[in-house]
Amino acid sequence: MFKLITWNIQSGRNPEGNIDLDRIVACLERFARHDVICLQEVFSGYGDGEDQFAALRARLPGHAAAAAYACDTAGPGAPDAPRLRTGCMILSRHPILESFRHTLPWPPDPGVPSMPRTALEVTVAAPGGLLRVVSAHLEYFSCTQRLAQVERLRELQREAWLHARVGRASGDGPFAAVPRAGPALLAGDFNMLPGSLEHQRLLAPFDDDTPPWRDCWHLAQPGRRHAPTVGLHDLRPDAAPPFTFDYVFASADLAGKVRRMRIDASEQGSDHQAVLVELDWNAA
Repeated sequence: MFKLITWNIQSGRNPEGNIDLDRIVACLERFARHDVICLQEVFSGYGDGEDQFAALRARLPGHAAAAAYACDTAGPGAPDAPRLRTGCMILSRHPILESFRHTLPWPPDPGVPSMPRTALEVTVAAPGGLLRVVSAHLEYFSCTQRLAQVERLRELQREAWLHARVGRASGDGPFAAVPRAGPALLAGDFNMLPGSLEHQRLLAPFDDDTPPWRDCWHLAQPGRRHAPTVGLHDLRPDAAPPFTFDYVFASADLAGKVRRMRIDASEQGSDHQAVLVELDWNAA
């Protein structure tokens, strides 16, 4: 089985509220023998100042790694002070042939706080063939921005599918044609509820032959309500009931390969829980 884990690690917090990347890595390794990890809210320069992008690479040897910054601002002090960054990472036990960093739309919505958002796309040379993996983190406060970001993810799916189908002319250096995989997984923290307008729009069919996105939870456990991924261990008296913000979507051409999906409900520190999807995507 090919196993993908997605997790919003919220800067690597432990249950006591301190940053502990060793615990994050231990939780990931305990959860499943993964092929690919998609992480959101990886920080650098904030809090204790550690570059978590570099630290996670060091803690996960034997993985190819790619990163995308959503926020990248000047740090306090001297011009060469460490920059303040947050974004997504993908770590893979298999080669990453190519990666793309997609800045997601950020239309003005002055009534609410917001921040830039990003989607990180890689093509992985997996045992079952080339697989496109996207790690995304959408806006929390602004529905307007979140809907615009969903539309962009749909545009990227259409673009990638066309690249995979027709290819491109090859040349020297950066013009060399690296294949962009057709079958795809889209994972991350989408800050949307199951059945919401944004969720429905992401799953909507295209007006051409582009394979639409399918919700892996529905594929693996048809008829069952989404298991919650946020707030499972919030003990505050005024805490909201647990809910779902974290998903894995499969392109429709990959839907028949989805075999299992589960949530790591253990208390790990982040408000979000890690999510695992298993695919029949290994060579015979």
